[in-house]
Amino acid sequence: MPSASPNEETLRFEGFELNLRAGELYKSGRKVRLQALPLRILATLLKMPGQVVTREELREKLWPADTFVDFDHSLNTAIRKLRQALNDEAEKPRFIETLPRRGYRFVGPTPAGNFPEPPGNLQAPRALAQSAADLVGSVFVLGGESGSNFVSLPADENALKEKEKLEAANDDLGLSLLFAARKIFLVPTGTRVKVLKAVPETSSREVRILEGEFTGETALAPLQCLIESARSASNDRC
Repeated sequence: MPSASPNEETLRFEGFELNLRAGELYKSGRKVRLQALPLRILATLLKMPGQVVTREELREKLWPADTFVDFDHSLNTAIRKLRQALNDEAEKPRFIETLPRRGYRFVGPTPAGNFPEPPGNLQAPRALAQSAADLVGSVFVLGGESGSNFVSLPADENALKEKEKLEAANDDLGLSLLFAARKIFLVPTGTRVKVLKAVPETSSREVRILEGEFTGETALAPLQCLIESARSASNDRC
């Protein structure tokens, strides 16, 4: 059963703790690596246990009205990553139940008390609010996952699909082979990139890497990894 501590703004459920203020998820006291969007989805579902949160409601809560992004792909990817972090299964959900074509709900009794809205560090990254016209030709810096100093960027759409397939299968060896074949670039956070174009049916943008080991190479960068400024890159993570 989820429970909340008003002072700590922490939601607890079956060995997990979600600290809303810090934007961090823990299991048995150990931090679980999870991106900001899946964390915010989890916070939303925990605040409404047993209730269906529709896909449209999630869109309104997590994506600004002027956001240019492949919503379905981004939401599906975020839910998949959330389930992986919770060791949950869509077919036999312990935590996150899918209502086909409707939305999702946290499986469990309604906790007592009102939970605060997740703070700014769980909000959608600033780059997502950019329109398509604003992004193309713009220079951003890369932000990585929390605690990481690097971002993995697939070289093209084929590499992206292969990367997603291997990640879903937890195939670390296969991913290592992609890195060795230079189908995925391991780029330091803070690296400047220039957006060249949108990539159809994905939430990524084709970018040219402007500095470092991979200067001149083109790759696909998720929108949430494109941070507006060097200052933002030191604080924000995709």
